[in-house]
Amino acid sequence: MMNNVKLGVEVISAHDLKPKDGQGSSNAFVELRFDGQRFRTTTKERDLNPVWNETFYFNITDPNNLADQTLEAIVYSYDKGSQSGTFLGKVRIHGTAFVRYSDALEWHYPLEKRRVFDRVKGELGLKVFLTDDPGIRLSNPIPEMDTSGFLDQEFDDDHMQQRRHDNSAPAPMNDQGGNRRTYRHLPNLDSLPASNIITNAMNQRTSMQQNQYFANAPRPEQQAPRFFGMNIPGMNLPGVMNQAVDYAIRETSPMLGGGRVVGGRVIRSQQPVSTYDLVEKMQFLFVRVVRARDLPNMDIGGGLDPYVVVKVGNYKGTTKYFNKDKNPEWNEVFAFSKDRLQSHILEVQVHDKDLVKDDFVGLVRFDLSEIPTRVPPDSPLAPQWYRLEDRKGDKTKNGEVMLAVWYGTQADEAFPDAWHSDTIAGPEISPSNSSLVRSKVFHSPRLWYLRVNVIEAHDLVPSERARLPDVYVKAQLGNHTARTKPAQARPNNAFWNEDLMLVAAEPFDDHLVLTVEDRVGPNKEETLGKVIIPLASVPKRLDDRPFPGKWYNLQRPSSTDIAEENKKERERFASKLHLRISLDGGYHVFDESTYYSCDLRPSARQLWKPSIGVLELGILSADKLQPMKTRDGKGTADTFCVARYGHKWIRTRTIIDSLSPKYNEQYTWEVYDPATVLTIGVFDNGHLGSNVDSKIGKVRIRISTLEAGRVYTHCYPLLVLHPSGVKKMGELHLAVRFSCTSMVNLMSLYTKPLLPKMHYARPLNIFQTNILRQQAISIVTARLSRADPPLRKEVVEYMCDADAHFWSMRRSKANFYRICSVLQSFLAVGKWFGEVSLWKNPITTVLVHLLFVMLVCFPELILPTAFLYMFLIGIWNYRFREKHPPHMDTRISYAENVHPDELDEEFDTFPTSKGADIVRWRYDRLRSVAAQVQKVMGDIAAQGERIQLLLSWRDPRATSVFLSICLVSAVVLYVTPLPLLAALVAFYQMRHPKFRAKLPAAPVNFFKRLPAKTDYML
Repeated sequence: MMNNVKLGVEVISAHDLKPKDGQGSSNAFVELRFDGQRFRTTTKERDLNPVWNETFYFNITDPNNLADQTLEAIVYSYDKGSQSGTFLGKVRIHGTAFVRYSDALEWHYPLEKRRVFDRVKGELGLKVFLTDDPGIRLSNPIPEMDTSGFLDQEFDDDHMQQRRHDNSAPAPMNDQGGNRRTYRHLPNLDSLPASNIITNAMNQRTSMQQNQYFANAPRPEQQAPRFFGMNIPGMNLPGVMNQAVDYAIRETSPMLGGGRVVGGRVIRSQQPVSTYDLVEKMQFLFVRVVRARDLPNMDIGGGLDPYVVVKVGNYKGTTKYFNKDKNPEWNEVFAFSKDRLQSHILEVQVHDKDLVKDDFVGLVRFDLSEIPTRVPPDSPLAPQWYRLEDRKGDKTKNGEVMLAVWYGTQADEAFPDAWHSDTIAGPEISPSNSSLVRSKVFHSPRLWYLRVNVIEAHDLVPSERARLPDVYVKAQLGNHTARTKPAQARPNNAFWNEDLMLVAAEPFDDHLVLTVEDRVGPNKEETLGKVIIPLASVPKRLDDRPFPGKWYNLQRPSSTDIAEENKKERERFASKLHLRISLDGGYHVFDESTYYSCDLRPSARQLWKPSIGVLELGILSADKLQPMKTRDGKGTADTFCVARYGHKWIRTRTIIDSLSPKYNEQYTWEVYDPATVLTIGVFDNGHLGSNVDSKIGKVRIRISTLEAGRVYTHCYPLLVLHPSGVKKMGELHLAVRFSCTSMVNLMSLYTKPLLPKMHYARPLNIFQTNILRQQAISIVTARLSRADPPLRKEVVEYMCDADAHFWSMRRSKANFYRICSVLQSFLAVGKWFGEVSLWKNPITTVLVHLLFVMLVCFPELILPTAFLYMFLIGIWNYRFREKHPPHMDTRISYAENVHPDELDEEFDTFPTSKGADIVRWRYDRLRSVAAQVQKVMGDIAAQGERIQLLLSWRDPRATSVFLSICLVSAVVLYVTPLPLLAALVAFYQMRHPKFRAKLPAAPVNFFKRLPAKTDYML
């Protein structure tokens, strides 16, 4: 089959190019290079902001290698005298950024340098997309260029215009300005199916990174000794001993699929390495029940309602049943843990469902010692037909069942969708709700910021013409609304020019409803008109470039039919609304706390950079869990884990009736930024016995704290804050590994902005960010709660820290103590210098004097000495670095000594549900705390105002003294060498206590007597 998939590149324009022709301008053209093919645009003479609007099509010779291909767009300036091109800049676009034409957007890329000393500036506007439109005509390729000369007689502008006129064809898109030319280069055609090429090219990168990692596994090495809680001069290193030992994480050395983990390194075993090398290898007995045929009649009226029971010892699983079907098809898989098998016989029984008692139809028996073992990547075991037997072992006349039985591990592709023996044994589990306990991978929707710039409204028609309307515009998208400030309509025209921000999710099926309302009285509004805009018709924008607005005709307030917009007979409203609407894809939409972001990429896929590595998570087990419910008179729990990173959420299977569950499930994510956080939560399944998924605990792992290639195996304490205080709910055993695919790209990210460009070009204030974050969490919660199995609202909100913006006295104190801890190092330096000045240790003071004299005599050594000192401190601290990822600290969180009433306030609803006396007491307490903060802020302001008022003559005598001191200081500094003056000041400051006065120094007394603006305060 002929391959019609091509890479389309639309060269739109360039902006602010570097002049190169010696006359303040350039003769710009663009050369495109991809997969050994080259194209050139026309030359725009003497133009630093050229516009081309020319489209080129490249043939994709190897679609399976598309992710490793790179498109280069190089801008040159044509020099007619030398018949050559001068380099102006280039743009490189990786194959991972190629999208379909429907998702492609115009983007202006900043020009990059080719060499270190190149002088480059400006931007190049491109639109890159993949298309398989068979209507695009093929054309002859443009001849290859000589890279040394770049230009020759063949590149004459008139000649090139004639060639393009002969070979171009209409492009499959529209443009509003300029002439459009289209070029196509298709020398080779592949035989791959066109429907599979784009999908394969998009999905191949993950598997390539995983294969590269498994081929380069780390070698074992001896674990270095660790020291915790060691005090180093000038430094405060937090260690494990800072909090209770029971709340600290423990490093383990489990035997995983890849071998024994010791000190973060894997000691390979003699057995072959499994694909799931971060979890313990578990053996399962898999039974696939495919279908049955020719079942006998069991009911009086003929036929039967068949279902299958798979039984091994005390474990049994049941399929769904079919009404009146003698040839049912189930295609269901059961998985029994081999370690828990209590019998050597497997029975597959067929029953007929009845109202009173189910009838036995027949069974098939298997000896477990004769069942084969399958190891992926072996092909799946083919099912076979088995004749049913009665309970005595005799063959029945009618009835056969198709089965496949084998031994396998969690690496088997049937594992995720199978019914497991540790879940199907629950009394609340039935075939109808079995999906509620299975493992699942979710993808949260891609979110965009919807910007609605409300400019003005004309010809409004209020109900009361004698009154001046007080109108505002309300925007509604789904359940979220935003409104402008009220504006006076004079005369019947209102002006706002205000931005309204909302959050939209793909696919854009919703409609934006804008209503113009008049505030006729307190809590009383009148709708003057509305407009309904399909979200799919809103243009997408990648940067902050301005674009023209659009006038919309308002509908009557009673109109609700969206289709009325296209009816010619509809009575039109004279009122109009001027809007500028766009979907801003240059932002990252926060749906979690800013400090715990799991993804920092912008909404538009075209702006995504290549991944820098792969993150692998092995959820091994949980231990010492607290009972969450009571079943059969004893405490138990039905637990599952949820992990979130980027757009990918995972949910493990639910382990029924166990306080020490073993999951042994492994998952993988691509990493695009090291300043992101992986979040893992443990919950009790609320579908089994309750209506709420109860939280058990949460673990956060920051990617930047992980060493590349190291396997981190630790038991993390599950800490939860209750109204009674902090409580340990158990431990979670995890194995984590971060594999870096490009160390150069990883290190370069540390020099780039944390957020996308739009956050700095058009920043959002804190108030907007918090509101939009709550909208994003609401959208993600609604989407994931509709999945099967669903992720409930309480699970998503707990994973996203939805309540992080609420007031908490405990958090406020914790943040205050964090500030004190930061300032502690500076205070320690000041304390040390004070001890030196007081000659508490004469030897140290003399050495400091000598060091200071050396630095004064050789001032060029000051900065090298300071940096060398910091370097030596860092090298010294390397020995005492933490060998495990950071975890929640109860002391830093101020969770151990918190007052019970403060916890009760933290868990209170918003608005409060407490009584008036408790609210009044808490308000008085808050006022007392705020009074102390107010006093400190006033003191800080007074010190700054005293400095400002030195030259204002507010205190004439103080200003005269200060001016005299300034004049004398200027003369002294002019005639005295600076090193000598610095030495005198330092020796005076470090003079012996015998020469010190007990009262404050004169400069301090003078400063404290200066006036401040406190006299102006009421």
